[in-house]
Amino acid sequence: MQPSDPINVLIVDDEKLSREKIRSFLEANPGFKILGECGNGVQAIDFILNHNIDLVLLDIQMPDLNGFGVIEELGSTALPHVIFITAHDEFAIKAFEVNAIDYLLKPFDKQRFDKALERAKTTLKNSAQMALTDKIDHLLESIREKQPFVNRFVIKSSGRIYFLKAEQIDWVEAAGNYVIFHAGKDEHLYRETLKSLEQKLDPEKFIRIHRSRIVNIDRIKELQPWSHGDYLIILKDGTDLLLSRNYKENLTNLVE
Repeated sequence: MQPSDPINVLIVDDEKLSREKIRSFLEANPGFKILGECGNGVQAIDFILNHNIDLVLLDIQMPDLNGFGVIEELGSTALPHVIFITAHDEFAIKAFEVNAIDYLLKPFDKQRFDKALERAKTTLKNSAQMALTDKIDHLLESIREKQPFVNRFVIKSSGRIYFLKAEQIDWVEAAGNYVIFHAGKDEHLYRETLKSLEQKLDPEKFIRIHRSRIVNIDRIKELQPWSHGDYLIILKDGTDLLLSRNYKENLTNLVE
């Protein structure tokens, strides 16, 4: 962006009064232009992907998809500059401070808000976004370490964004650098390798049964002996999946 350009801002907070407070503080600061407001994380992702946003004031505690979920779904490279907003959350605050990422702790006053804006302006004008990207990557790593298993996926398809809970998934198959979630009669393409996805799913609920398939244990109806030490897995909806002998030990307690 050019030094003379206004900084385009998106406000993301599920509380209307909080959005109004942020808007009033922003309007008192020249050089910032409010492009929109979003009341949840899914709206925020859609807005950011379709508008030229320089700065996001992002609330962490939101229902369905929180602030961390927003940055994880967008990826740090597609994310604008962020000032996080949080209620008292010791873990989040520690993570922000360790990674030198600016945040506003509710309730904040205008003086603290203006200081955060000034830092954001300096970063944007000095083209220091790459350094912030690295910090956000480190922040995401620390979040993943505390919450190792994913229980919700945000699916983007045909211009739509919607949720898929992990518990709704029947089985997963590899498709190159993508996976296909099978959930009832629906199929969803998701950008993630099967190996990477396996590490994010709870192993108490999802197991690898083949080099290209993972299954939800709760969806298994029965196992039938097959040839050469393989087994046929019958799901509750009638789907047949092959349990490769190389992955038999993943179901040892069920087949022996």
